[in-house]
This record gives sequence, C-alpha cells and structure tokens, in this order.
Amino acid sequence: MQVSRRHFSATCAAAGAAFALPDFARAADGGFQFRYLLGSCMYGYAAVAEILPEVAKTGSVALDIWPKAHGDQREQLDAMGEEAFAALLKQHDVPLGCITQYKLGPFGLQEEMRLANRLGCATMVTGGAGPKGLKGTELKSAVGKFVEQMKPHLAVAEETGVTIAIENHGNNLIESPDSLRWLVELCPSDHLGIALAPYHLDQDSETLAELILDLGDRLSVFYAWQYGMGCMKKLPKQQELLQMPGRGELDFGPLVDALVETKFSGWTEIFMHPVPRGIPILETTAEVTAEINRSRGYLEDLL
Repeated sequence: MQVSRRHFSATCAAAGAAFALPDFARAADGGFQFRYLLGSCMYGYAAVAEILPEVAKTGSVALDIWPKAHGDQREQLDAMGEEAFAALLKQHDVPLGCITQYKLGPFGLQEEMRLANRLGCATMVTGGAGPKGLKGTELKSAVGKFVEQMKPHLAVAEETGVTIAIENHGNNLIESPDSLRWLVELCPSDHLGIALAPYHLDQDSETLAELILDLGDRLSVFYAWQYGMGCMKKLPKQQELLQMPGRGELDFGPLVDALVETKFSGWTEIFMHPVPRGIPILETTAEVTAEINRSRGYLEDLL
C-alpha cells in the first residue's frame, strides 16, 4: 500500500474513527462521500443474479453493466428481456447506474440511451471517435469536429436524461489531458461528461489531481484504476492486481483531495482489467468482492 507522507499522520488518526461510523453518519455531517459503482466485468461472465448481491457488499450504490468481451451482462439483459432484467434489479434493490458501450461508439448510442431511460439509468460510458496521435491545434480542431458530430446524439441524451461520459481510452482521439480539457471547453452540454481513467495517463499524482480540478463538475465517472504493470499481457496474479488502488505505486491521495475540492458527485468505479478479458479478476465471486473492498478501504482512509 502506497500512502504519501503528507497523508500518513491524518490517516492514522482518522482511519479507526471513520470506519466506526456508518456511511450515512459520515455523509450527514456534510463531508465528502464516494458514490461507488460496481462494474459487472470485474466478475467476468458471471450471471447478473450472482453479481447483484455483491453491490451492497462492496459499498456500491448501483451497477455498471458491460458487454463482451469484458463481461457479458449486457447480452444477458437482451437474453432475459427488459422486463425480467428490471424485475431482477428491483428484487435486489439495485439501480442500474451505468451502461458501458465501447463497441457501439459515441455515434451509435441513441437506442441504447432510450433503453437506459426505460431502466432508470442516467450514465453511459464510451470512447471518443476521430483521428489519433494528434497534438496542439490539430488536436483541438479534431475535438471541435467531434463535438459538432455529437450534437444530434446529445439531443437524444437530453431527451432521455442520460449523460454520455467519454473515457480517455488509449489509442483514441480523446486520450490525453489536453483532449479532455478541450472537450469540456468546446462542448458546454451537461449531457457530455468525462470518464477519467488514470490508467491511461502518466502516473503522476499531482498532474492527475490538476486534471481533476480542471474538469470540475464535468467529471461523471472516476475510475479508481492505475497502471501498475499493465493489462495487455498475462502476468502472475499479484502483479496483475497492481492496477488496483492501494496495491500499485500510484498515490491516490492528491487525486482524492482534488475530488473532495471539486465536490465530486459522480460515480467512482474501483477497476482493473484481467488477462484474458472476460474472466473474473479473481477466481471466486467472494474473492473479487474482497479485493474491491481492500481498495475501497484504501480510498476511504485517504479521506
């Protein structure tokens, strides 16, 4: 566990007291509280019915469903039908907080947003679309073109009450801090937000914190996710898990400070990618939940 020196004393003094209080008590004093979102793909291709009881166990307040190849819970929704899926959510008292849809892309979400609206889901995550590897004025111009192309889709987002959160995914138009800042600057719509993935950026805590401050209330989803040793080749499990908060070298303290300063009210999703995609991050459902809670404890200590 990596904790910066400036956070160490406060952490030692406050950790026991913080965990002695229930979540509602900590929130009642007006202090900052994470709104945790549980990513279904953390459990691989597990059945939705098996994942839903884990939402509350991980301190999460909603579910994010992923399609193949990372998970298959979005396909499970289609297989069982909207009515049965909605009934399952109701049975477990779990709202659908997000649908992640990279394969549809930002210009293919209109029907998916209408589905989200019917299911009471107000967030959708996808990537940006456009040329890659640009910098400077060329990048700004390409981001401006992307914003223009998004206008009819943002009209549907407004109609359905959905926020489209664009992730800074690698090898993408929207992948750098500059591209994120220009996206926010050039698109004033509250229905276009940012899903910030520190994994895909330089692993410098202070720089990441400055970016969070710059994004302000346009930050919709914060992935509590670091690079560690990467997620593109098979590694021993303990090395693969270095993507999780509190395991790798990234100090999340400045990032959490920035989230508190901006009064971040979006989703926080504790996250990593296993290799190969589609498997759970650990062998059993109970182990996945315990690992998420390990990282959650690290993040909560930083408050």
